[in-house]
Amino acid sequence: MKNPEPAPAEAGELKQCCAALYESEATRWLLGDSFHPGGVRLTERLGVRLGLNEHSRVLDVAAGKGTSALFLAERFGCQVVGVDLSARNVLEARQAATARGLPERARFECADAERLPFTDAAFDAVVCECAFCTFPDKAGAAREFARVLRPGGRVGLSDLTRRGPLPAELSGLIAWIACIADALPIEAYRQCLTQAGFATEAAEPHDEALGSLVKQVEGRLLAAELTVALASTLPARFDLTAARTLARQAREAITRGQLGYCLLIATR
Repeated sequence: MKNPEPAPAEAGELKQCCAALYESEATRWLLGDSFHPGGVRLTERLGVRLGLNEHSRVLDVAAGKGTSALFLAERFGCQVVGVDLSARNVLEARQAATARGLPERARFECADAERLPFTDAAFDAVVCECAFCTFPDKAGAAREFARVLRPGGRVGLSDLTRRGPLPAELSGLIAWIACIADALPIEAYRQCLTQAGFATEAAEPHDEALGSLVKQVEGRLLAAELTVALASTLPARFDLTAARTLARQAREAITRGQLGYCLLIATR
């Protein structure tokens, strides 16, 4: 059974916790620059499946510090707008765009995925990597993706998937922030997009990418034991013991086939 969605007040708290965690340097140290399984290798795969080129107008939702958006702009020559709830992430993404000579092709704004500040049919493609699971109102976000896409435009999701119920340890606040607690079966993602007016084109499993990322996180947590200096960069509510438990439980769930990762392409 799907975990119950948070109440409105809890949803706001969840969004703020996500923003605080993902702007921390410790998170970058644990997850790498891309903050999602597969890194830019899977971002490139997503861009290929979306058919991006120099004429494409792309929206990257929950863009973080801009790693994927900048990669897409460089790799495909497209125009990319990245949005993120964290003002600090947006600032760092803008600085990175300037440093790499891409401010004309990659810009960043602070915005909520469930209330995108763009006109209808403004983009050719929407990309959302390992973040859809954390949106409290997934149906609303999917409708926003459809609204800002032109007819025939495509959305590309990469996200965690689940098969059957998950252990109770994978349902708390940290698990929500880590994209695990409300991971959906692939069919549920399809249904969410279908209800928003999309037709699914393809779903590619990439479970190995998730397994590799979890092993990386476990290794860094155990080997470094998070020094005082590193721990001080974490948000106040981040529980290191819970994080280690979460990583172990996630690895075991992957081994049992309960957790996976996929790319999903759909057309408006």
